[in-house]
Amino acid sequence: MNPLFAKIPLRYAIGLVACLSSGLTSAADASKLEEVIVSSQFRDTSLLDLASSVSVFDQSTIEARGASNIEQLLNMAPNVNYSAGASRGRYFQIRGIGERSQFIDPVSPSVGLIIDGIDFSGLGLAASTLDIGQIEILRGPQGTEYGASALAGLISMHSSAPSAAPMAKISVEAAQYNSHKLGLVTSGPVNEKVSYRIAAQNQQSDGYIKNRYLDRDDVNNINESILRGKLRYQASDDLQLDFSLLYLDADNGYDAFSLSNTRNTLSDQPGHDRQETVAGSVVAHWSANPLFSLESTLSAANSNTEYGYDEDWTYIGYHPAEYSSTDNYQRNKDNISADFRFISTEHAKLLNDSSSWVLGAYLRKDSEDLSRNGSFTSEFNTENFALYGQLRSSLSDTLELVSGLRIEQRNADYDDSLAVTSSNDEELWGGNLTLEYHYHNDSLLYGTISRGYKAGGINGRIISASTANSEITADMYEFDTEHMLNYELGFKGSWLDNRLQAQVAAFYQDRSDVQAKQSIFDPNNFSFDDYLSNAAKGKTTGLEVEMNYLANDAVRFFAAAGWLNAEFKDFISITHVDAKDDNTGAALPPVNMDGREVAHAPHYQFFIGTEITLISNLSLRIEIEGKDEFYFSNSHNEKSIRYEMLNARLSYQGSNWDVSLWGRNLSDEDVQTRGFYFSNAYGNDPAKGYAPETYYQLGEPRIAGISANYRF
Repeated sequence: MNPLFAKIPLRYAIGLVACLSSGLTSAADASKLEEVIVSSQFRDTSLLDLASSVSVFDQSTIEARGASNIEQLLNMAPNVNYSAGASRGRYFQIRGIGERSQFIDPVSPSVGLIIDGIDFSGLGLAASTLDIGQIEILRGPQGTEYGASALAGLISMHSSAPSAAPMAKISVEAAQYNSHKLGLVTSGPVNEKVSYRIAAQNQQSDGYIKNRYLDRDDVNNINESILRGKLRYQASDDLQLDFSLLYLDADNGYDAFSLSNTRNTLSDQPGHDRQETVAGSVVAHWSANPLFSLESTLSAANSNTEYGYDEDWTYIGYHPAEYSSTDNYQRNKDNISADFRFISTEHAKLLNDSSSWVLGAYLRKDSEDLSRNGSFTSEFNTENFALYGQLRSSLSDTLELVSGLRIEQRNADYDDSLAVTSSNDEELWGGNLTLEYHYHNDSLLYGTISRGYKAGGINGRIISASTANSEITADMYEFDTEHMLNYELGFKGSWLDNRLQAQVAAFYQDRSDVQAKQSIFDPNNFSFDDYLSNAAKGKTTGLEVEMNYLANDAVRFFAAAGWLNAEFKDFISITHVDAKDDNTGAALPPVNMDGREVAHAPHYQFFIGTEITLISNLSLRIEIEGKDEFYFSNSHNEKSIRYEMLNARLSYQGSNWDVSLWGRNLSDEDVQTRGFYFSNAYGNDPAKGYAPETYYQLGEPRIAGISANYRF
């Protein structure tokens, strides 16, 4: 390890930021921060006027971060986490709520992922930042706007719009681990009514895992190609049509777990994490009627995924009796959706011209076909239909009341090759009631109560396994719908002639029938069977703070922090069938999880940084991010280790080009992104007598590179 960067103490890093900044605070008069518009709500709204806890990352932030996928941005948002267990972290948690993996059974997402109106929830490989203009992370249930797919919140990504003037940009990047990226964007008008934008990119990297058995350093590689297209047709002054197309081809490796908990593996059959997606959407804006405008979104997506891994993490001969095992999951996921909403104009206000309104209808069809190792298959089909509405009423010059309601009908059908069938029809509802106090032109105080929901379902794998395992009981076959009430108080504002912007939110979440993933190890066949069960309740309290300060033309500070306490209430966890105590040999009882924190919910997260103009056209960006320890699973009590990390970027801006030298994780922290625990003499390492042990997937180590853009 280079001693220059080895384990840089956090206090020194903070001091470095302060010293560099203090030397420049006498620069020229500061300009103003730009207004940020959030577009994932019913109406486009200024971030500081939106009564919700939201993080927004624009294109300049994405580029400054050097992010190629959403996973590299999430640590900038308070109380947002992700889990790996694949080539990328593609399962997200907001305020401690969200899935961490998917194996056999279908998974209903708690955190929605929408890209240009297309639903990619559970398909995080699609979340490339190529030519993305803005990312919005909405925390808390989005029951009125998005329904069952956004119990915990929503990540909404919007690609850049076609430009009014012709433009083109070439982007290149090279970094350690044989990493390189090449991208192209071109945009401009076709005629007076039609304009276009096309972006393409290929990214490759050997990854940072070394397979000692195969003597290869590319077993956890990245190989992703993406094509994004957009066509805008201004049919008339009253009608605009936006057509979006996405093609993704990801052929990534997956070989991340090591018996030594290092980045050196021994697997003889490295896995893979693949996804091929073709998707598109049409968004229409029609405003010819004097009483309302009509906005509609039609979308369709097809994704073929393949996820496989070496289950024993070693080679034939390492385990007794030459034990060797792999697992492989092939899925085909299709979804079609249509959303129509009528938005009132100033001429159609209700209640003595005091209330504007929104009315909408939503229809969605999903299908998911699974083939596991070519021997097990399943089909899962859902249909969702919803009606929703929102009323915004002005109570005074400074006080507004917002009320929303969504009623949703969901039909789900499941069947598999082991003759397990299920049909589940549910009527669900969510909504919000919000009071907004605009006591100053640049300040907002709000209080909201919102209700979210997540549909119940069936544990098909558990039912199949019960024929050979008498300790799997009928009450484990199904899980109930989860509901959540979110109580939130927030404050937003700008000061110092809009050079300082800040938002603060405090919340309390009351969850009922909490869906908690469990994993049972069956020693009869050495298999793990995942299933969902319901904890009676869950309680979450938290605080979120974000700040952006433009000290002057040369210095900008930014910071975000989250505090979280998310716990189970009245929950008994069954972790192993026929499990025995390592010392006494007695059967282990179920584990009482009452009062324990939920998985992947660190108590604190923070992100601070500064951007400094050193000389004309030369700037330096320094970031420090950190995260508390958290439980890896609801099936055991093993935790990650907390960390603090330093990132830096030095950029030079020319007239039509720029170049940047950057480094991430300069202190070379071992960040644990996923963890498993094997206990009761059923560990994974025969060299240790299969003793109980925790195994980790490690995140990106220290990495440095160079990036450049040329515009013409």
